Amino acid sequence: METEVTGGGDAVTEFGQYEEYLDSQITPMDLYYLEDKELARQLVELGYRGSGEPLKREEFELKKKAAENFRLSKRLATKKLASTGKDISHSPFLMALAEREEANRNGKLTSIIFIRTKNIKGQEISGYIDYAHRLKTENFEPYFNSAKIMMPRTSDMSFYNWETQTCTSSATPNFQVIADNENGLLFKNKRDRKIINVDPKESKPGDNTTRTQIRCSEHIQVVIYDHLSRRKA
Repeated sequence: METEVTGGGDAVTEFGQYEEYLDSQITPMDLYYLEDKELARQLVELGYRGSGEPLKREEFELKKKAAENFRLSKRLATKKLASTGKDISHSPFLMALAEREEANRNGKLTSIIFIRTKNIKGQEISGYIDYAHRLKTENFEPYFNSAKIMMPRTSDMSFYNWETQTCTSSATPNFQVIADNENGLLFKNKRDRKIINVDPKESKPGDNTTRTQIRCSEHIQVVIYDHLSRRKA
């Protein structure tokens, strides 16, 4: 018999096993007269006890699996990535952000984005951005829809306006900023305490860190430092 399966409100979700479902339809009076729980379960399954048409074991399992799939799909829908379904093929920069979005959201990766660009006044600005932190504090849909362009801000890890000489630095939940260093600007990952050296003259930016330069039309220069963090034991 074909069973209609739906995601919500099905009574089978209350029971972990088919036997529990059968037991729910057995009355104390049934057990008193039958004196055998297995026999009582068989009578319920055959339709001689309980209320309404009982579910067969296969029907129960099918409905239970459908309900679980429904809950899973609903949970995944709430965690949909901002880049999902967006046409970003025109922008190598947005494609790079999309490739790293999920890993930065789930903590497997912490990416530092260096952007050198011009603001709306035509002034040259640059900054280092904690991508994972921005994802948690900002809606990225407009960026992946190309309605907005990602820009450095004075609230980012590091910001510099080349015309006004405005310079700021701010720690984030993921990185500590080490600005007073003779080797230049450094960032320390707060999870594994590894140092990321963003000096372009350095051949290696640090342990478990890679440097990728992105050529795009939106900005003068974009460099992404991807750090795989490993918590200390």
